Amino acid sequence: MNYLNSLNSAQKDAVENIDGPLLVLAGAGTGKTRVLTTRLAHVLNTHKAMPGELLAVTFTNKAAMEMKERVSHLMGGMPVEGWWLGTFHALAGRMLRRHADLVGLSSNYTIIDPDDAQRLIKQLMEVNSIDVKKNLPKVAIAMIDRWKDRALTPDKITTEEADDFANGKMISLYTQYQDRLKTLNACDFGDLLLHMITIFQTHQDVLDQYHRRFRYIMVDEYQDTNVAQYLWLRLLAQKSKNICVVGDDDQSIYGWRGAEVGNILRFEQDFENARIIKLEDNYRSTQNILNAADGVIAHNEKRLGKTLRSQKGTGDNVIVHGLWDGEAEARWVGEQIEQLQRQGVNNSEMAILVRASFMMREFEERFITLHIPYRVIGGPRFYERMEIRDALAYLRVTAQPHDDLALERILNTPKRGLGNTTVQRLYDHARTAEISLHESIWQLCETDDLKPKQRETLLSLMKDFERWRAAIETTPHPELAGIILDESGYMEMWKADKSVESQGRIENLKELVSAMADFESLAQFLEHVALVMEAQENDSADKVTIMTLHGAKGLEFDCVFLPGWEEGLFPSQRSMDENGLKGLEEERRLAYVGLTRARERAFVTHVANRRTYGNWVNAIPSRFIEELPEDAIESSSDIQPRSMHWDSSGFNPAPKAFIARTETANGLKVGGRVKHPSFGEGTILVIDGNKLDIIFDRMGRKRVLESFIEAV
Repeated sequence: MNYLNSLNSAQKDAVENIDGPLLVLAGAGTGKTRVLTTRLAHVLNTHKAMPGELLAVTFTNKAAMEMKERVSHLMGGMPVEGWWLGTFHALAGRMLRRHADLVGLSSNYTIIDPDDAQRLIKQLMEVNSIDVKKNLPKVAIAMIDRWKDRALTPDKITTEEADDFANGKMISLYTQYQDRLKTLNACDFGDLLLHMITIFQTHQDVLDQYHRRFRYIMVDEYQDTNVAQYLWLRLLAQKSKNICVVGDDDQSIYGWRGAEVGNILRFEQDFENARIIKLEDNYRSTQNILNAADGVIAHNEKRLGKTLRSQKGTGDNVIVHGLWDGEAEARWVGEQIEQLQRQGVNNSEMAILVRASFMMREFEERFITLHIPYRVIGGPRFYERMEIRDALAYLRVTAQPHDDLALERILNTPKRGLGNTTVQRLYDHARTAEISLHESIWQLCETDDLKPKQRETLLSLMKDFERWRAAIETTPHPELAGIILDESGYMEMWKADKSVESQGRIENLKELVSAMADFESLAQFLEHVALVMEAQENDSADKVTIMTLHGAKGLEFDCVFLPGWEEGLFPSQRSMDENGLKGLEEERRLAYVGLTRARERAFVTHVANRRTYGNWVNAIPSRFIEELPEDAIESSSDIQPRSMHWDSSGFNPAPKAFIARTETANGLKVGGRVKHPSFGEGTILVIDGNKLDIIFDRMGRKRVLESFIEAV
């Protein structure tokens, strides 16, 4: 039992307290995985149970594999195959194979994937005469998934919960969906737990079997459990009461996908005589980083409370820096990374953690300019995202009508009722006549080869492109891009989509439009994107990581940059509007997670102005910055508060602040009034080589080339 010697007193206490309900409240970086696996090995080594009498539950296959490897190592290489150690779905599925007949299935049932589930609900919606264009099938299946996460069968759904989606037929659709799955001898992922809960609640003899089998239950990441997972565990543990859950209420950040932080908060109420052991010795971060994180999270009301103690010393203060705008923020972060590189910090030990994916673009473009290798985790790079590629395709066809690849991509996006046969006919004619797809559409629309409805649809689209093309010379290209995305129905398509990803896609599209203002023309912007996309991928594994805060949980880096700490962005206004105090507290837990990813240094930035959808928005520092303890941070700012002011007409320069000596070779000065052929008159803010940052009276702030500017 030498493995106990490597544990601190709290960890050892958690490992040796085997009997009875136990909550191990494990702060960030306190060794929770070590405790869980060591405890499992300790139960076996002390002969409290045989391997088949243990149930160990994780959230991911990766975590399950890691636990198996660690336990096997602690047990001297003992094979762990066949143990009840795995994810919620894997273990519930294993149980269901044995009792499938009790819910109308055979033991060889099929588990359908999300795509098949969506196709099935679409078929049922069509049978029920529900318009699948106005009522998207993926929204319907998402509603069913949420109900299953809450362990709600169709008979438990109220009409209020079903809302008026799908003509008020969602309860009936849910019932038909479940019946159809049984006919197909199939279930979806949500059914694995839901069916077992139903079996446990209606067949006491089956539940008794598992009560006799499992003498000890251990659960990782308990703060992330949803209602169904919680009920499944409670049913299994109600006999022996020997359940140990490990988690951190301060790191519960997945409420948007069903996680209930209340599960861990009420553990003592759920299990009589439960004990709580707090792991507070942190082996990851320096004390100043922990003090900053503790200072923020202490403002949450619904938490069990703990104080982290670093085993690495005081360390550097958390840097909090204010900047003028998002572009300046990206430049500043790039400069800090270059300094850290010179100090010997590897790129792979640095990360940028953003609240929303649209924020990634400015960092990506800055890193390309500085030749800093980077990777985007949790999704493609900005210009590789599906919605961005679609939007770029619309812009490419507008600029160049014979771009067949772009036209093909968006011809039926959003859905326009053009089937594969119609599209194939268009292509066949283009190849035969040796013309572009664009010309093929025009020619076929002049004949009767196409059905009237399809011909009308295609003509309407082609005329839209003609109208947008004609506006290139008269309409500022960011404004034109917004018009195209609106009039094509593409933006509306995502607004109607109620999936979790849709809001992020809308934000990315808005960021794309905003990015265009940095370029003189649509053609110049499209050329820039082509060059960025063509940039050679650096095969080096030593890359800076860019990812969202949600995706960063469980990871750690030497240096972490946390940009965009502004009210409305972080904490998210949408989260607060939809969930009130509960939403704010989850946002604060997200800030806690972000700070505790850093081992040595953390940098928090905020800006005075954030450009959104081509418009400048005045930003104020996040309330989370005010909650950071002063003795743990070092604050600075490049923002000159009197350089700009707000009035009823929007964002305007305060002229006295622009008197400066800096000027161009042609005599244009900071603070001087100038004129642009497309954007009109404005005032120069910054001169950067041959590029000028100008606040235009009508169009807001833009970066333009000096050659397009003349003095007023």
